[in-house]
Amino acid sequence: MKKYKIFVSGVQKELKAERRAVKDSILGDVLLSEYFDVFLFEDSPAKSHSAEKAYLEEVRKGNIYISILGDKYGSTGKNKISPTEAEFREAKTKHKDILIYIKGENSVDKNREAGVQKLIKEIKDSKVGYCYRRFNSISELTNLVYESLIVFLKEKGEVGRAVFDQRICDSATFSDIDDEKVKWFLKTARAKRNFPLALDSSTQDVFTHLKLLKDGKLTNAAVLLFGKEPRKFFDQAKIKCIHLPSTEVEKPFTSYQIYEGNLFEQVDKAVSFVFDILKFPVIQQEHTVQVSRPREIPVFVVQEAIVNAVAHRDYNTTSSVQVMVFLDRVEIWNSGTLPAHLKIEDLKKPHASHPTNTLLATVMFFADYIQQAGSGTLEMLKQCKAKGLPEPDFVSVRNLEFKTILARDIFTEEVLNKLGLNERQLKAVKYVKEKGRITNKEYQLNFGVKKRQATDDLKDLENKEVLIKIGSTGRGTYYKVNGAIMGRKGQ
Repeated sequence: MKKYKIFVSGVQKELKAERRAVKDSILGDVLLSEYFDVFLFEDSPAKSHSAEKAYLEEVRKGNIYISILGDKYGSTGKNKISPTEAEFREAKTKHKDILIYIKGENSVDKNREAGVQKLIKEIKDSKVGYCYRRFNSISELTNLVYESLIVFLKEKGEVGRAVFDQRICDSATFSDIDDEKVKWFLKTARAKRNFPLALDSSTQDVFTHLKLLKDGKLTNAAVLLFGKEPRKFFDQAKIKCIHLPSTEVEKPFTSYQIYEGNLFEQVDKAVSFVFDILKFPVIQQEHTVQVSRPREIPVFVVQEAIVNAVAHRDYNTTSSVQVMVFLDRVEIWNSGTLPAHLKIEDLKKPHASHPTNTLLATVMFFADYIQQAGSGTLEMLKQCKAKGLPEPDFVSVRNLEFKTILARDIFTEEVLNKLGLNERQLKAVKYVKEKGRITNKEYQLNFGVKKRQATDDLKDLENKEVLIKIGSTGRGTYYKVNGAIMGRKGQ
């Protein structure tokens, strides 16, 4: 299949991150990467002829010209205009599809360099009719580019209007559907959400009611939720679960599992994986028999984080959901990021629901896997607070991935930094988490200090209630993490 060529323009020094993010977001997307190649001048090999001729030649070769404008105009050449303007003029002359993205609001246009102000004035001229959008973050930029390219593909007749979960799953038939899972769903949805269809409803009737059929054919959502083997159609439909022996990513892993099956099975198995690990104390207790105790992290919190990753991920990318259980935390990763109009801080207050995959979210709600719209993250915060744990941390990574971090104890890196600990003390806490204890002598040997300094450091950790001292004097004295503060009294 012949691909459309995109030329990305913008002052390299000022807009390096934005240029790179646009290319990476396009080539990292399963759908867009099938239809587009992206040219960045900084990625091209050195050529014998001039740089100006080279980049103008690439503009002529392209189908789409993307211009990113910031504050800087760029250096000028013999023709007295910058490369960015020269590229724009060439794209205009050659009648390329032109997409323009201006960094910052209208109010700051007066602060830009004169050459940029002139270009913006021309672009905004209604008689010219250029399509331009404004952005304030890389995430917003990549989302706007994605939307524009989808519109381009629709206008070319390359793709339909449906998002991933609403698209028809080519070659899938009702023989690929697990009817027993549909019956399970009916029973659960009726009991939990007053689902209106009868228990003996046919699979086709259930799917019709849930809008899982399009033109009588199975959608991607139908196969992901109720397929016997979704991986036959979607290699990315899996959860990778990793148990790590310390607080860092390092091999060998303690255990590593890949869970496939339908989305309900994936979530159930991933949650079980986490709690098969969390049922054991992080801080080993000496001279005692292990006994049952409350979970380190509430079950709801772990399940909600994993369900969100599965339901709201970007299925157009080849990456899977990843669950990583460290000694001090659990991390859940998924492709995609928040919608442009929803920010990280919005997740910690009442907010409207904006599911990436509406069909998946709707069915998982009826199955009692998803809470009422916009309430799941608030309940996570509530339950962590009640447990005495830090709030979950929500992070957008490179504007391409989303990460949820759940602390296994209150002594996270952020909390320890707020206590004003020195570098030795921070390393000592990590050491105790991994080894279970530390003596004054071990502190001296590990951190290259004399006994007086080791005693002062350990006393400070004791005063700040991070460590507790076991024993009074002598060789039998050691320090361990304060289990009472961590909510582990009685282990």
